[in-house]
Amino acid sequence: MPSIRPCPFHKRLRDYLFYALIRGLVSGVRILPRSPAIAVLRFLGGLVFAVGGEERCKTIRHLTHALGKEKSSAEIEAIARGVFRHFAAAGVDFVRMDAYVADGFRGLVSCTGFEHLETAVAGGRGVIALTAHFGNWELLGAYVSFRGVPLRVVGTPLKHRRLDDLLVAARNRAGYGNIARGRDTREIIRALHRGDVLGMLIDQDTRVNGVFADFFGHPAHTPAGPLLLARKYDVPVVPMFMWLRDDLTYQFECLPPLDLVHSDDQDHDLRVNVRKCNEMYESMIRRHPEQWVWMHKRWKKRPPPEGDGAERGKTAASRSRRSSRSRRAA
Repeated sequence: MPSIRPCPFHKRLRDYLFYALIRGLVSGVRILPRSPAIAVLRFLGGLVFAVGGEERCKTIRHLTHALGKEKSSAEIEAIARGVFRHFAAAGVDFVRMDAYVADGFRGLVSCTGFEHLETAVAGGRGVIALTAHFGNWELLGAYVSFRGVPLRVVGTPLKHRRLDDLLVAARNRAGYGNIARGRDTREIIRALHRGDVLGMLIDQDTRVNGVFADFFGHPAHTPAGPLLLARKYDVPVVPMFMWLRDDLTYQFECLPPLDLVHSDDQDHDLRVNVRKCNEMYESMIRRHPEQWVWMHKRWKKRPPPEGDGAERGKTAASRSRRSSRSRRAA
């Protein structure tokens, strides 16, 4: 059996220093009042953008790819700067989430459409709550839990173990449990059987089964797992978002359950339903483009040259069926 090579010292030192920097920022944000903390972090976010670097280049490149026919270079650069400033502010509110929960989110969150989620939960079959890396999705989880809805979120663990521990601990304190994607699939099924709400995000190009569907006019590989779950267990898919207003309060917006197609052709249905999800995402992001993670490589994968994504959709559905048969055999 080959031995496992230890991580080089310089990488361990780099990770430790980065972790120490984050802990220092967290401590500072908790000490300062909210408005000054947001002002400071927004300044730092703007400074990071001005200095440049890979994240700035990716943000501008992806915005140009999506909106280049609609926006000027100056407008795209302004949105890109706003992305860095927004997520700096959102980071402040994530760090202070414990205090908001304890205070009952008083004066911080306005809410529309929560009855759509409550009605879906009352069905007793479980619910898939579909959100995105948009606005402040962690604060969304805390708010939903505060309103008495049993919520579990499914997410990819962070590469930095210490930071992932901090994230999971913050979610647990806020009242919504964490399920690590790819590590505890059975817990996802158990949560649905209990009637819980599963928070899931499919707005990124990740290493999971999916299909290609248009996103801002370009084919984007989109995870299909939540839609396959919704079909198999007959659970509603309810979109919801939490976005930051100009006055530094938040708007929680819950939409009616998606009208998903369900026929005998699972592969066709999957492609249609994924397209509906991407259309819903795009509509929300267009309203507040500075609040989505444009630095992510959303169009990284390319569709197969022989078709429009149909074969990829068939592959995702077929893999799901093979996986189900394997579990039954086990």
